[in-house]
Amino acid sequence: MKIAILREWRAHETRVAATPETVKKLVALGLDVYVEQGAGAGSCFSDSAYTQAGAIITPSFEAALNDAGIVLSVQRPAVEKIAHIKPGAVLIGMLSPHQDRSCIEALAARKIDAFAMELMPRITRAQTMDVLSSQSNLAGYRAVIEACNFFPRAMPMMMTAAGTIAPGRVMVMGTGVAGLQAIATARRLGAIVCATDVRFAAKEQVESLGAKFVMVETAVADSFETKAGYAKEMSEDYKRQQALLIASTLSKQDIVICTALIPGRMAPVLITAEMVRSMKPGSVIVDIAVEQGGNCALSKPDEVVDVNGVKIIGYTNMPGRLPVDASMLYSSNLFSFLTPMIAEGGELAIDWQDEIITGTALTHAGRIVHPSLHARTE
Repeated sequence: MKIAILREWRAHETRVAATPETVKKLVALGLDVYVEQGAGAGSCFSDSAYTQAGAIITPSFEAALNDAGIVLSVQRPAVEKIAHIKPGAVLIGMLSPHQDRSCIEALAARKIDAFAMELMPRITRAQTMDVLSSQSNLAGYRAVIEACNFFPRAMPMMMTAAGTIAPGRVMVMGTGVAGLQAIATARRLGAIVCATDVRFAAKEQVESLGAKFVMVETAVADSFETKAGYAKEMSEDYKRQQALLIASTLSKQDIVICTALIPGRMAPVLITAEMVRSMKPGSVIVDIAVEQGGNCALSKPDEVVDVNGVKIIGYTNMPGRLPVDASMLYSSNLFSFLTPMIAEGGELAIDWQDEIITGTALTHAGRIVHPSLHARTE
């Protein structure tokens, strides 16, 4: 069985779907690994490192994809690359199925079995395959580092003979994996941290990290969490109360890290233009959710916007700013997902009854099969 590792084509994508370390493991499974030339360059992995691990370097994506039964990528491949994947092959990556319907239709038309890693069920045995957690963890850390780069003051309190420097104040909006890591990072740097989330269950986690939990007190707060543990859409009344609470808290903050996302939907706008203008000059907002519309009304993808001295950082692909670690974790997630599919001798043996398979499968046998997408075709 031939497996292809593609060079990512999107701007700002520095990650790679397999490292030399995971290539060794794939070869040990009986797979022939073909890596497109330069695929690991953005993550500091040389072609020679892949060769030493047992991979074959190809000069083009066409050569890598030729007769490949399995294709690994970070983000969904370009349409012209999909046209070179052989029918019946398996594609595994973060395919953003809710953002580009035409890509999913192209995969189905090509009879490719496509699996979206970001749809991984939140069950115990899938923890090692959870790309959202592994990548969000790094995104939360990096968001605080990026904020510090623009923040014109020191973060920790410093007592000197010349005077005392007050600690920075950080607010984290959304306390999933990224938010919790942002809290932990800001606390390690000496900041005073508060955090907000619609899920009351997050309160204990926030406080265990030494931050203050800020939330609209309501009897139905628990209803804003899905069974899988993700936040879901709030009522209009709750949104109004939340906006008032955020507005009163925001003006006192130096740094705001926005991480609030709702799976399959546009990110909720939590910071209005008026709220931004109420903040002190020198304050910084980092909007991790900008790829899905953003939590801040004024953030722009891959731009740093200045509003009366308040910097709004809208960098997309925050994990890609830590490509070595991000690729290491992501490739490990892929290997954990792929291993149960490989039978003795390196042949594919997919269990289509497994909830991990049914939870991530987008297309199979020429059809769109994921429930969240299939319903739209009826």
